[in-house]
Amino acid sequence: MITFDNTFARTLDGFFLDCQPAPASAPALVFFNAALSRELGLKFDARDRDQLTALFSGQRLPDTARPIAQVYAGHQFGGFSPRLGDGRALLLGEVISPSGQRFDIAFKGSGRTPYSRGGDGKAALGPMLREVLVSEGLHALGIPTTRSLAVVATGDDVFRDQALPGAILTRVASSHLRVGTFQYFAGRGEYERVSQLFDYAVERHDPELAGQPNTARTWFETVARRQAQLISQWMNVGFIHGVMNTDNMTISGETIDYGPCAFMEAYDPRACFSSIDHQGRYAYANQPGIARWNLARLAEAVLPLLHEDSDRAVELATEVLDQFPQWVDEALLEGQRAKLGLTRTGAANGTVDAAHRAADKALVEAWLALLQHQQIDYTLAWRHLSDLCGQSSNSASALHTLFSDPLALDAWLERWRERCARDDLELQRNPMTRADERAQDMNQVNPLIIPRNHQVEAALTAASEHADFGPFERLLSALQQPYGTSDDPAFSAQSFAAPAPAPFTDTYRTFCGT
Repeated sequence: MITFDNTFARTLDGFFLDCQPAPASAPALVFFNAALSRELGLKFDARDRDQLTALFSGQRLPDTARPIAQVYAGHQFGGFSPRLGDGRALLLGEVISPSGQRFDIAFKGSGRTPYSRGGDGKAALGPMLREVLVSEGLHALGIPTTRSLAVVATGDDVFRDQALPGAILTRVASSHLRVGTFQYFAGRGEYERVSQLFDYAVERHDPELAGQPNTARTWFETVARRQAQLISQWMNVGFIHGVMNTDNMTISGETIDYGPCAFMEAYDPRACFSSIDHQGRYAYANQPGIARWNLARLAEAVLPLLHEDSDRAVELATEVLDQFPQWVDEALLEGQRAKLGLTRTGAANGTVDAAHRAADKALVEAWLALLQHQQIDYTLAWRHLSDLCGQSSNSASALHTLFSDPLALDAWLERWRERCARDDLELQRNPMTRADERAQDMNQVNPLIIPRNHQVEAALTAASEHADFGPFERLLSALQQPYGTSDDPAFSAQSFAAPAPAPFTDTYRTFCGT
């Protein structure tokens, strides 16, 4: 079983309410992440499905569990909701992994809580399986995220626009501390609790900052830098979160809450698939600006901690917020340079000098403009670029087949090849040897397989409507190997790398699943 250590519940009285999961009439385990269980150091026998089902349905919890519903507020699509909280989630407790890292283990969809605001607190099977696919897919891509440990079908229907099979997801996170957690107490003027929460957040995620001069300012910058890295990683794989409310931004820098999320196919900075985002507030290209906006709300909540003089506190927060776009741009370009196969730094200390940075940024911008103009699949365009390493300018390729106007592509490829050649020359590398190395390097950062929207929907439909989990299991297996080669029969046979038909993407909409 699990032995919990509940520091949140012990330390932060008044930040939660005790609650128990609702009964499930006929629980059945449909997903168990044995690899994650081992990483957490949990002692389970994966063959004992009865034990796993009883635990992950909430019907038989360990004595050390203390199920609580956390309280938080949040800006939802720009409008402030002063009291949200875990309306369908329960934090069971914390575990410490063999590596010494502390993790939350929580239910999602386990029934009504004091924060449900009239909702049933339950979840449908489809959205819970979506969270498994996308969160585990992002994890395989190396992007910080909450993880999915188990899904249990409850045997009970939940009612949305129609009756749907219910389910409970068990989610693993570095913590569930959100921007909205700070906002809740700041909005009530309870700054002693804000300070208490701040101390807990520092001890939980950034203990090395404790005792430093102006710890709060350093902590705020650390949180902001984590978000800059996260957003850049999202964008470099075409991920659109879809609902970047402040209650969905973690202090840990992990991706959380997979409701109306999606992956972009044809490159379009305006891409937005959420059925409730009518103005495109959370569109692909808007994500850095929204992250900065959310951080500004965090700054407002912790302002008294930054400095006792309010004007100076605002100055300190503004210093961080003003640098945030640059941090995103730097992280984004660093990832894009790797995706282009560039390693030359242009400086003896290993950093990229201003001239090379500007030139590389211009090269990337020209590439993205080309993809947008010809509506090219974002993932495959980056992936197939590596095929051209070391090939002559007139070589046909899988990349060329994506373009309706290959001549425009060839003009850009000349620029790219020249840049790669300078890279090799200045570092005195053999161009032929380096071509193979470059292709290998690029294929380790440019995924072939992502959670394609049409494949995710097909897997969820099979599971929800026909109790057929084969498509879900096959897709999950593929997503756990995102950099697999295109000649691998396991991938090509299932067409996991194939884009959705255009009519599907043109009308595709995602939903929050609540």
